[in-house]
Amino acid sequence: MGVSGCGKSAVGSALAQSIGAHFVDADDLHPPANKAKMAAKIPLTDADRLPWLDTLRRTVIDATLPGQRTVLACSALKRTYRHLLMDGAPDMRLLYLHGTFETIAARLAARKGHFMPPELLRSQFATLETPGATEGDTISIDAPLADVVACCRTALVKPLGAVDQE
Repeated sequence: MGVSGCGKSAVGSALAQSIGAHFVDADDLHPPANKAKMAAKIPLTDADRLPWLDTLRRTVIDATLPGQRTVLACSALKRTYRHLLMDGAPDMRLLYLHGTFETIAARLAARKGHFMPPELLRSQFATLETPGATEGDTISIDAPLADVVACCRTALVKPLGAVDQE
């Protein structure tokens, strides 16, 4: 989880491949109205996000069968969103991809063809409720992709909060 541009899709896809899991990018499940709103540089509200989060819960988390693994790349910026996604899913782990505003702004400025414009980054940081160590692990994005993925893999096998990279 993390703000737009932190690398959720790239890290999540690589992590899923490295652990033999299915990968789902939550951005692919945004309804067209949400994508249009973001493309128009209008931040999403809770009313916009909650049906999307419910869809993620039903079609991704609840649909993952016992013994299967799924990596879900999702912003999950607020605790209430994470609670909705994780409640009753005891094997679910939260990995927060953390970077500075400046680092992520530079990434967004270089990104082409995504519905989320760089102008909404400030609203993402304003909405972000940073997870604590009891909620998940913080993974720094200030490293090459392979190193970030390695930190994520380590976090998945260690006790919650033991791999704080911030």
